[in-house]
Amino acid sequence: MTRLPTKDIDRLAGLVAGGDRKALAHAITLAESTLGPDRDAAEKLLTKLLPRTGQALRIGISGAPGAGKSTFIEALGTYITKTGKTLAVLAVDPSSQRSGGSILGDKTRMSLLARDPQAFIRPTPSGTTAGGVARRTRESMLLTEAAGYEVVFVETVGVGQSETAVAGMVDLFVLLVAPGSGDDLQGIKRGTMELADLVLVTKADGDLSEAANRAFGDYRGALSLMRPKYLGMPPEIARVSALSGTGIAESWSIIQTLWQKLKSAGHLEELRKMQVRSWFWSEVQTTLVEALGTDPAVAAEAGELEKAVLAGRLLPEAAAGTLIRAFRKA
Repeated sequence: MTRLPTKDIDRLAGLVAGGDRKALAHAITLAESTLGPDRDAAEKLLTKLLPRTGQALRIGISGAPGAGKSTFIEALGTYITKTGKTLAVLAVDPSSQRSGGSILGDKTRMSLLARDPQAFIRPTPSGTTAGGVARRTRESMLLTEAAGYEVVFVETVGVGQSETAVAGMVDLFVLLVAPGSGDDLQGIKRGTMELADLVLVTKADGDLSEAANRAFGDYRGALSLMRPKYLGMPPEIARVSALSGTGIAESWSIIQTLWQKLKSAGHLEELRKMQVRSWFWSEVQTTLVEALGTDPAVAAEAGELEKAVLAGRLLPEAAAGTLIRAFRKA
């Protein structure tokens, strides 16, 4: 992309605010760009649109591969749009650490929702961001809110630290677990369970019905032993079948009830403040690292310090301090 004149940014902001889908896609592409001029334009665009953000219900959806995330998102998403609400889905695809490429197949996996005029699906490569969540996912979420989408799903890649990263940018975190995988509780880390506001046992139909019932009991017992995220608001649990539609309406009802409880108790306001604070310091750290790498003199110093650390001549902490001092002098 090339540098956008102010009048073009104003025009793009107006189109996004008016719900233009092509303009929204263009704005997200601009926000995802790592080029300097694009970053400047994206910052100006987001600043203009910021007053229009913050009204959507933000939901993180995670689960191990095979839990049926895409199938569930399509089923729940279609149900939501039929109630008259608009939905944006930000689906983060895992990127190759070697080539940087990703499949970006979410629109294929959610073909019905992809054709829904009330829905907007944006597959995004995770890149090299820790946790498998695109660094600009937060900005994409704000852009979809500015475009008027009332509900935003953020689907994780279901690996590593992605659950923690997504939980740090949404209002409610939904964890999908599949039955019939042996000792089910061993397949989910305690830390991930503690993030969940709602646990859904998927594939609760056909031959897996009994297994789903057993898993439901196991997880309900496990959740009862954990300290709730909010006093008086223990995590909910339910069974769903995306194929038959069983439990989809109930899941949406639970989500809406939890969100209303968060708002009425003042938890939502505090949660979002905490998330913005975390986002700020995360950007400070990332910006500092990028600045260290772009200054030629400091980059050369970093290379020498790295060699000294690898050779065992210098502790990483001491090397880091030396590098920061060199950066401050530069």
